[in-house]
Amino acid sequence: MALPDWRLPRGVTRGAWDYIQSRPIANRYDTFHAANPLFPFEEAVLREEFGVPRGERPGVIADFGCGSGRALTPLVRAGWQGLAIDLSPAMLDVVRTKASTEGLAIDCVEANLVELGPERVADAAADHGMCLFSTLGMITGRDNRRAALQNMGRVIRPGGKLVLHVHNFWFNLRDPGGPWWALGSYLAGGRGGYETGDRTYSYRGVPNFFLHVYRRHELAADLAAANLRPVRWIPLAAGHRGALRHAWWLPALRTQGWIVVADR
Repeated sequence: MALPDWRLPRGVTRGAWDYIQSRPIANRYDTFHAANPLFPFEEAVLREEFGVPRGERPGVIADFGCGSGRALTPLVRAGWQGLAIDLSPAMLDVVRTKASTEGLAIDCVEANLVELGPERVADAAADHGMCLFSTLGMITGRDNRRAALQNMGRVIRPGGKLVLHVHNFWFNLRDPGGPWWALGSYLAGGRGGYETGDRTYSYRGVPNFFLHVYRRHELAADLAAANLRPVRWIPLAAGHRGALRHAWWLPALRTQGWIVVADR
């Protein structure tokens, strides 16, 4: 029986709910994205930013919206402990299978990032955290996205880092019909609960998948509201094929998205 709209978790649209509840999507996630050039680039950034665990106590990496655990498992293989957090029981089952098969130290928590209280994950439970593949953009409502960022900051220990990925609003100007969409989105912002950058489209069989795409100043303000300080912005090239070259030239139009590193 489908969950009625009024019972959907805070910040979760019907399309997002249908997506995260789909076991076929979860089971085929890694295969579907096997050739995605963004993922190996993200992994390189994570290794660079987090380094290797040192000392007797293995450090903990929290993956907020972990999906299949595709970014977390390489870090755990390198010696970190993993904290996999997701609202999708199907995705977490994939993570558990990987952990069991390889003997990886990963704890799984089924939770909504918007409502991730200390009763689910304790304060300062992780050394570092990550929220990748525009997971933050799947949350509807700016207040809800800010709440999710605040919860991520709460879980990360002071001095830790959060590595975040989002899509760029202005890159849509390059798509067929994109200028008209961007103009309409900009003018409609603040009306009837719609926010500039909200998009709904068909994705992997989900007809009303929701994604919020960011303007840089908007994300900077949201991070500041969560007491997170961005220390590195990595603009991404079209197709997410690594860092944008010559990023000084028309960055708003040429940047498909950002990987942002923020200090806690």
